[in-house]
Amino acid sequence: RVLGSTRSRIPLGGLLQYVNVDVTDVQKIDDTISQITDKNGRLDGLIAAAERKCPGSIVLVASMSGLVANKGMYGSVYNSSKAAVIQLARKLAQEWGPVNDQGSGGIRVNSFCPGHTYTPMAEKSFEDGPETKEMWAHANMLRKIARPWDFKGVSLFSMSDASSLMTGNALIIDGGHTACCKDNKAIRQFRNA
Repeated sequence: RVLGSTRSRIPLGGLLQYVNVDVTDVQKIDDTISQITDKNGRLDGLIAAAERKCPGSIVLVASMSGLVANKGMYGSVYNSSKAAVIQLARKLAQEWGPVNDQGSGGIRVNSFCPGHTYTPMAEKSFEDGPETKEMWAHANMLRKIARPWDFKGVSLFSMSDASSLMTGNALIIDGGHTACCKDNKAIRQFRNA
């Protein structure tokens, strides 16, 4: 149920909309998101103020770049920020996992670490260096660059009861990149070019 259409313009020109939705009703959540995106063309962020004292699951998106130092790329800030996301998931899992005397807790927190993925940031890299696209496609065992929908399964699994004993993990979903990167001939040829 959407309570009113209270909106506020914020100084940077954005639009803030408040809605009240039962977070246990998946259909209502989907409908609300659709209403917002249909009206505004997009949804840039979401703040959920759900009632406490209920178990659940949080999944944070990190990157394989939080686990390895990407050779040939300048990305110390990016890599360290993704490492921070991985560590945040671990620490939150430790803090929020145990159920305390007040009944709060029981929250599992995991992250997943995508490999090279087609995104607007990646498209910019391809424009700046067309050879990057070919290198990325040959940098993992599956010889392909991921698409955002390739991470749907890991997200659903991580949030479902099928992973009820999994918390504090960083799942690597990179087509085998971090497992074979050092010995990858395409990468070596690219570096030596």
